[in-house]
Amino acid sequence: MRFGMFVPQGWRHDLVGIEPADHWDAMHSLAAYADSPDSGWESIWVYDHFHTVPVVSRSEGAHEAWALMAAYAASTSRVRIGQMCTCMSYRNPAYLAKVAATVDVISGGRLEMGIGGGWYEHEWRAYGYGFPPVAERLGRLREGVEIMRQAWTTGSATLDGRYYQVDGAIVQPRPLQADGVPMWVAGGGEQVTLKIAATYASYTNFTGTPDEFAHKSDVLRGHCEKLGRDFDEITRSSNFNTVIGSDAADVAARLDRLEARLSPYLGPEKMARYLADLHAPNALVGTPSEVVAKLAERRGLGLSYAIHYFPEAAYDRSGLELFASEVMPALR
Repeated sequence: MRFGMFVPQGWRHDLVGIEPADHWDAMHSLAAYADSPDSGWESIWVYDHFHTVPVVSRSEGAHEAWALMAAYAASTSRVRIGQMCTCMSYRNPAYLAKVAATVDVISGGRLEMGIGGGWYEHEWRAYGYGFPPVAERLGRLREGVEIMRQAWTTGSATLDGRYYQVDGAIVQPRPLQADGVPMWVAGGGEQVTLKIAATYASYTNFTGTPDEFAHKSDVLRGHCEKLGRDFDEITRSSNFNTVIGSDAADVAARLDRLEARLSPYLGPEKMARYLADLHAPNALVGTPSEVVAKLAERRGLGLSYAIHYFPEAAYDRSGLELFASEVMPALR
């Protein structure tokens, strides 16, 4: 199993109490930790969002994903860098392909492209994007992925689509990676998203219970068979909210510290929902042996890449280090 980690960027209130002038130091120090040869982490990730979740104050915000991609590309040397996931409709796809190609060159060929249809209505409307129906958002995803694939493999893109029209858009220099930036198609929509993944993706990213993961995998396999694609070419990944402690008391103490830090910002109702999310199907809360057991079950279902969000990471790196020292070796 391979492992990635999210670097806090403010979206999930994971930089509260840290002055904005100090945010980059906090974020970059974690990227530098992951970048070290002996850290065990293969990749670092950010979210592509403009407003916090939940939105509680106009004074709290999230740093922009692709600006961070460029910064991490220039300030790290080993670890791969990605977004989980870029919203297709937030940027023109030809422009996005150009940005991504530049970031890949800066990084020396270490970029990953997480891409999805988008869902966060609050920020869509606030930024003037409207909020089109699911069918349109997925249609934009399908056309945008085609434009990016053309751009990265040929150096230009042409498409007269329903949602996007580009005519010989030049994307040079191309990404350093031979087949372009690896595409991670995020989401588990069975009729459209997983078919797009079967057509274009090197990786998928979907979550849910173990039974749901197995079902989505079967749907993906079916799309691959219809398209003549080798199902085993596609790496399946999931994201996990992760709080790990040396024993049950340590886990409880970490959750208590998290609640004490965030409660003044979120209030009781939103704090309760936040904590509930840490126990959702994509959550790993427990001791190393408990976390290993849950991930081993997913590995048995075909999961081979796990990306972890540690809500305490900007304040306490010990959970990251415990995970790297006790969980990773058991699953590699």
